[in-house]
Amino acid sequence: MAEQDNHPVLGAHFSVAGGLEKALTTAWELKCRAAQIFTKNARSWKEPDLSVDQVARFQAMRKKTGMVFVASHCSYLINVASPDTDKRTQSMASLVGEMKRSGRLGLDAVVLHPGAHLGHGIEAGLIVAGQTLKDALSRDEGDFPQLLLETTAGTGTSLGSSFEELGALLSALPPRVGICLDTCHIFAAGYDLRTPEALDQVMDEFQRHMDISRLALVHLNDARPKLGSRKDRHTHIGMGEIGTQGFRAVMQHPLLAKIPKIIETPKELDKKPMDPVNLKRLRQLAH
Repeated sequence: MAEQDNHPVLGAHFSVAGGLEKALTTAWELKCRAAQIFTKNARSWKEPDLSVDQVARFQAMRKKTGMVFVASHCSYLINVASPDTDKRTQSMASLVGEMKRSGRLGLDAVVLHPGAHLGHGIEAGLIVAGQTLKDALSRDEGDFPQLLLETTAGTGTSLGSSFEELGALLSALPPRVGICLDTCHIFAAGYDLRTPEALDQVMDEFQRHMDISRLALVHLNDARPKLGSRKDRHTHIGMGEIGTQGFRAVMQHPLLAKIPKIIETPKELDKKPMDPVNLKRLRQLAH
């Protein structure tokens, strides 16, 4: 599928039930140009090995569908900032496993939450996370995808809810490490996205701490709680606190227009499938 300037690289997080390639089939049916998947159970430490056949089926389907951008999302159990050595070692091993699997599949990126300091303080957490990530990336034998650190809502002791924190973490890492900006998360962390003017200020703030070239993916999720709530509660596009005007601004912002975008909104509303609805809304707001 050739790059089409007037059509956003837009997709969703899709289920891999029935095979990894099924996610790409679903994406194709919804006319998506991007997709995000789990390559394993996101709430398990078990690290599965991919068979040659699994990889071949996935790659064949990607070629058939012409997906422009495909990412995986790491296990939710990973905490690269953990002050506990054993947990940190386990987290690094899981991250390396994810990077290797995603590399075999030919994915473009792996999305990771930056971790939580668990009461040891932000500065200490950033130092630990930076070292753990450097150690993990040192295991690259040339097949690792790009690693993307996701913005967080700031719940509990989680790192990465401010651009300042993410900028500090990136400064300790290779240039190939990038950022995934989640609209619900940054809104919950206090970054207002509800108007074009507010979004301009947010993007200016982003660029004060990080080069815009590091921004490689946007997660599009409306937010149920109010601005600055520190609560990570996704809802459907235009049905939350960010609202339709906010997503129109995001879809049309010149710094964001060509960046791949993935929705992680709830799959249903009153038993009605909602991916088609949310994707249609965003396509309309892009023009």
